[in-house]
Amino acid sequence: MQRIRMSLPYFSAFGWEPTAVMIDPKYTDLPTDILLNEEIPTNIKIHHVKALQKKWTSKVGLGSIALRALWFYKKKVNQLLKKEKFDLIYFSTTQFPVLILGAYWKKKFSIPYVVDMQDPWYSTYYDDKPKAERPAKYWFSSRLDKHLEPIAMNHVDGLISVSQAYLDTLNKRYPRLKSLPQQVITFGAYQKDFELVQKNKYQFELPFRKTDGLTHLVYVGRGGNDMKEALNLLFKGFKKGLANQYELFSKIRFHFIGTSYAPAGKGIQTIMPIANAMGISAYVEEQTDRIPYFQGLFTLLNADGLIVIGSNDAQYTASKVYPYILAEKPLLAFFHPESSAAKIIKECKAGEVFSLKNEHLAIDEIIHELYLMLLGKKKTTINWSVFEQYSAKNLTKKQCELFNNVLDAGNLPNN
Repeated sequence: MQRIRMSLPYFSAFGWEPTAVMIDPKYTDLPTDILLNEEIPTNIKIHHVKALQKKWTSKVGLGSIALRALWFYKKKVNQLLKKEKFDLIYFSTTQFPVLILGAYWKKKFSIPYVVDMQDPWYSTYYDDKPKAERPAKYWFSSRLDKHLEPIAMNHVDGLISVSQAYLDTLNKRYPRLKSLPQQVITFGAYQKDFELVQKNKYQFELPFRKTDGLTHLVYVGRGGNDMKEALNLLFKGFKKGLANQYELFSKIRFHFIGTSYAPAGKGIQTIMPIANAMGISAYVEEQTDRIPYFQGLFTLLNADGLIVIGSNDAQYTASKVYPYILAEKPLLAFFHPESSAAKIIKECKAGEVFSLKNEHLAIDEIIHELYLMLLGKKKTTINWSVFEQYSAKNLTKKQCELFNNVLDAGNLPNN
């Protein structure tokens, strides 16, 4: 959703006139944020589709918004394609089941489609992990993904991804993709969102209590067992600092917010168990409930320092890395060394990046960085000229260039 929202103001500048089809927000169980519509140009056509009510489908174990809305997407887009001429269909979502409609529309209407891979679809990452560490309903979702992914990938005409590793996996799995237009395009940085937050700052409340005399370090984003290594690294550094300089390090408070995708009140904590095991729970707070996007930006802006926790999966890239940079706060990031997010932070000199593969070298450096944050001596010196390449406008241009390449290839009606 964020990719499309940030691109809509710029598509026309590069020769593309978009029409968006989205699920009516009333059918989701996530927090809504009316400010998300503020920067969308008024001339953009937006169509809303229904979804089956979750209160009924959950009785048979079906909660996925993608599956609940699949038939309604098919119906609405069929109507649009019969009525108007479109050059291309662009899927940019992590609600992957919807992507199978691309093959259907391509066959029925001879229209190419492009898929934006923001996360892995069918993944074997959790196959060798203990059952307790696997996502809810993993057995069902994994088998569904294994069946559905080929339907979309065997007919797709172009790929965009936030990670080269995602493309490498798909190219190996589906050799036909190697001949298609494809490019790594990260999410765009959208400064206007921060301007909107500042303009409406009195509408927001912090999701934690900010106490004078303490240093509040914040992470807003998902948790998960794949982030254990990053959390262990951060907490080991903090615990050692606490042992060496208790009076100073005891002033740190860590806040992890929105760590679960589960409905409000039903999330399972994945950070606090680690803090409890290490004996530092008095300094750590975890809120599993998600918060609206703009409240998240407001929270980053009002933190004393920011923490970005990454996965031990080399393919993982944090889609929210740009807001952390734009907040212009002291930043500590913990990533797999091959993560694209680590590369971006280093390039822009936006913060300190710690590799999950060099724990013995990182602990003392973490202590030093936390020490500087506590003393207020950690300054941000972001290289904005380098960062400009990641602006939403520049990355929208790259999307449009790929769209043009897909049309030039002309692989219709079927690949």
